[in-house]
Amino acid sequence: MNLTQTDWTTQLEADTNAVILDVRTEDECNEGIIEKAINIDIHQGQAFIDAIGALDKNKNYYVYCRSGARSGKACEIMNELGIANAYNLTGGVLAWNGELV
Repeated sequence: MNLTQTDWTTQLEADTNAVILDVRTEDECNEGIIEKAINIDIHQGQAFIDAIGALDKNKNYYVYCRSGARSGKACEIMNELGIANAYNLTGGVLAWNGELV
C-alpha cells in the first residue's frame, strides 16, 4: 500500500509492531537512513527474496527507497511472500522531510 509521508509517519509512530525497511543499496544507505531502518537491498536478487522470506510475517513493514519505485516493488514481493502489511513511502527519501542518521 502506498502512503504519503504524513500518513506513513503517523501510522508508523502509532504502530507498536512496526519494522522500517530500507531497500536501497549500501552506498545509498551510507548517505543516511531513517532511524532504526533495516537495510535489505532489492538489487540483491535471490538474496533479497531469501531475506524477505525470513522476516516475521506478523510484523508491519514500512518500506522506502530513494524515490518510492523500488520500495513499491518490494512491497509487491513482500505481499507475494505472505507479508500482508507492507507500506510504501511515496516519494522515498527524496521527499522525506524527517531526519536521516
